[in-house]
Amino acid sequence: MQKKIVVLTGAGMSSESGIKTFRDADGLWEGHDVMDIASPIGWEKDQKRVLEFYNQRRRQLLTVDPNAAHTALAELEKEFDVEIITQNIDDLHERAGSTKVTHLHGELLKARSTFNENLVLDWKQDIKPGDFCEFNYQLRPHVVWFGEAVPMFEKAMEIVAEADILMIIGTSMQVYPAAGLVDFAPQGIPVYFIDPKPNIQEKGNLHIMAEKASIGVPKLVNELINSA
Repeated sequence: MQKKIVVLTGAGMSSESGIKTFRDADGLWEGHDVMDIASPIGWEKDQKRVLEFYNQRRRQLLTVDPNAAHTALAELEKEFDVEIITQNIDDLHERAGSTKVTHLHGELLKARSTFNENLVLDWKQDIKPGDFCEFNYQLRPHVVWFGEAVPMFEKAMEIVAEADILMIIGTSMQVYPAAGLVDFAPQGIPVYFIDPKPNIQEKGNLHIMAEKASIGVPKLVNELINSA
């Protein structure tokens, strides 16, 4: 039976493809109060501004490509049962060829009804004021905002609980609830943490690779495939 590798990915996974990250010095929050563009309050206050913020992100996403880290994880599926849980709202894992991806914080290339959160549409163009669902309610980005529940969290917990190996890539694991996922991993399994500026120390079953994703991930994937 194939070993199960669970991969948790964050902004550092996609930044090398040219996706700006929310928390970097030149990140997307600059010039925007986070509550204005990523909260239900901001949405109520100025829908047009929120839509344009995410429209710009969506347009940019369509101009970039997966990087070596994304394609390496897709390669890993040849030898292992791989499930990816990402905090990212881009589709770069899927474009690289990964087949089991859970998006904790939603997906930029989808829109959803403000009337029924389960009514989700594939959406690659801008969302404009007046773009309505079939029940005549405004569409909004299919993104989890601050103050909203994370509907995929329970599924993510169950996936992590089945892991034989855990990989954490490009995320500080400081943002909750995502950071709490590590607590659901079986005790003693190998955990690999790949980040250019790791904020934790190597010990026991925790292995640190202080490298950016495009370098560290292919290296680790090669090691795992060779050991299989």
